Amino acid sequence: LPSRRRRSRRRGGIHEGPGGFQVEHNEFWLFPTYLHQQANALTDEARPLLEHVQRDQPAPEFVRIAQYVVVEDVIELRDPIVLPSLTGLHIWSDRTVDQRFHYKRLGLFVLPVRVYSLPQPIEIPNSPHFAGCRTWVDLPKDLSTACLTPVLSDAEFSRRLAAIQVATSPIRLA
Repeated sequence: LPSRRRRSRRRGGIHEGPGGFQVEHNEFWLFPTYLHQQANALTDEARPLLEHVQRDQPAPEFVRIAQYVVVEDVIELRDPIVLPSLTGLHIWSDRTVDQRFHYKRLGLFVLPVRVYSLPQPIEIPNSPHFAGCRTWVDLPKDLSTACLTPVLSDAEFSRRLAAIQVATSPIRLA
């Protein structure tokens, strides 16, 4: 990952414009909000992750930035028959995936992402500027990506990406 600085950050819900869903930025810092998380929306295996995140969240006057994401693919699913093939490739419960597939219009976008972590998280002061349910917020200063390391090895990431691509392929071998 080359050293560069990005200001756009993912946060909150995704809003679709008149042309439908689009990835506004294919690289961004994850901005944790600690809102809207529900343990029952996750798989049994992922629930301890939520408990860990909630237990380790910073004081409300700070935001802890630790992960950077690169969107590797955008896959639109229009047939619910594909949904069970994604089990084990994400943290959402089957019920949550089904609800999101049937929300407003039939379909779901799958965004396989490569996640990178900082060696030490950066804490920035929380601000009213960050409040509300918005997809993107600008941080008060650029953050360097120079020290990021991938969460998964190249081989493991490639294996998981291939599994997602096979699971979402319109033609799958039985």
